[in-house]
Amino acid sequence: MKRKRINTLSVCFLVVATLFFVGCYQKPKPSTDEVASVKSKRPNILLIVADDMGYTDIGSFGSEIATPTLDTLAEDGLQLTNFHVLPTCSPSRSVLLSGVDNHRAGLGTMGELKTPEMEDVPGYEGYLNFDVATLPEALKTGGYHTYMVGKWHLGHDAETSPYARGFDETFILVPGGGSHWSDKKPVTPAHDQVMIYQRNGTPVESLPEDFYSTKDYTDNVLQWMRKNQGDGKPFFAYLAYTAPHDPLHAPKEYIDKYKGMYDGGWDKLRAQRFQALVDLGILPKDTKPFPRLNTVKAWDKLSLDEQKNAGRDMEIYAAMIDYMDEQILRLIDYLKETGEYDNTMIIFISDNGANGGSLEDYPGQTDEYINSFDNSFENRGLPNSFVDPGPGWAQASMAPSRLFKGVTAEGGIKAPMLVKLPGKMANAGKINHSFFHIRDIMPTLLDVANVKLEKEINGRKVIPVQGSSVLELFNGETMTPYAGASQVGYELFGLKAYFQRDWKVLWMPEPMGKGDWELFNIKEDPAELMDLSTENPQKLRELVDLWEQYKVENGVLDTSID
Repeated sequence: MKRKRINTLSVCFLVVATLFFVGCYQKPKPSTDEVASVKSKRPNILLIVADDMGYTDIGSFGSEIATPTLDTLAEDGLQLTNFHVLPTCSPSRSVLLSGVDNHRAGLGTMGELKTPEMEDVPGYEGYLNFDVATLPEALKTGGYHTYMVGKWHLGHDAETSPYARGFDETFILVPGGGSHWSDKKPVTPAHDQVMIYQRNGTPVESLPEDFYSTKDYTDNVLQWMRKNQGDGKPFFAYLAYTAPHDPLHAPKEYIDKYKGMYDGGWDKLRAQRFQALVDLGILPKDTKPFPRLNTVKAWDKLSLDEQKNAGRDMEIYAAMIDYMDEQILRLIDYLKETGEYDNTMIIFISDNGANGGSLEDYPGQTDEYINSFDNSFENRGLPNSFVDPGPGWAQASMAPSRLFKGVTAEGGIKAPMLVKLPGKMANAGKINHSFFHIRDIMPTLLDVANVKLEKEINGRKVIPVQGSSVLELFNGETMTPYAGASQVGYELFGLKAYFQRDWKVLWMPEPMGKGDWELFNIKEDPAELMDLSTENPQKLRELVDLWEQYKVENGVLDTSID
């Protein structure tokens, strides 16, 4: 493939941009007892994705934020501590819903960040392309109800909407983010003057006055579950919450719950989160954390007003996660009330690392738009405000990792994961440290549902998934996934990585990286502090060669940095 080059200005823009950024049982009638009995035993699937939530932001991963629902889910299921996603939202979601690399699924880059070199290049369509079968398409063909609420970010029009890609019922936010209230203010005025919502492929012109994203998403999926309760078909419900993506918004009473909790600052919080990971056995005692970025001030170097506002921003962030946990409880309560909790597989993940960017970083942003918000202390987190966690809090959320959302370092691609299988799990409450990748979720769910992915779906030929089921890992039959799950390549915005079990090579431009390949043992050095490329050049060359093979096999545009 012809080698492309990106100039320095484009790279700076891309680097900045990267940093902002799951049927109830009904006793069968005698006339159809055999078929209905099979269906009634098939598990429901509840797939929950948090948006831009950090690795340590829930209790079972060391957080002080109140997340009792998710903590109970960890006790009832399995906690994966070495789960990897992609650096930003839409590429992660493309892999989640297709089981293939983002460059095969159409999100070789985010749609908002396509460059002229990417036009008409297969895999860089900027939407979930039609070469792949989606998870809901496969499950719907297999006899499932399919529901989706929340963030789509995988296509802008009706043809590329989730309603056109296998979901029976949808209420979705089309783009990547924006206000969590009814005012529909986007993150930037560059593309859409207002946020775009769709219901079953049709634009939603207005939202209820009391709209709050996390509440209304949950309301919708519960409505559909109740509507079809008792019809003998299992359901797949995909809840793509937009919390805690910026802008940070939460009901005031939830914000007030955390008043003063973060007055000690991000350095103190990161130290507390790091120690909690060690105490929980998630990190070895001798782990060293990646240092605070030199572009982030020490907390005690901030003015009192800066500390006050920053502390409030983290209070809002915590409130969003707390509120989301309560909404997930509504779903769990419904499943228990209907007797379906033990017949439901539940997965909870975040789509990428915590967001260390800011409002100013969004493409097409203007001073006029920024100044249209009321970010006074009293209004922060309420309608017509726009604040973000920023790099200090993002680093705390990603302890002990290097950096945060937008990069192929661990801070951008390591995420919390909780899994509860149908029935009682023999390994309930256990922690597993095996490397595991987001591309294996779709084949695992199809395995649980006993659904085979055909070579054609809805009249079109589709490519096979690259991931494989790791059900044996989830149910405790093995402590490590299949060999291929531990070997995976990365490229986004010219940033690269390749994993081979505990080994990882990483390429990022200066100042994020060294502008050359680095080699790490992420088991011994999860913060990527010790570059072993000079010490072990043979392993470096082996993994770089594997990345080059990955590039060719997945149609990755070859980019370099001037």
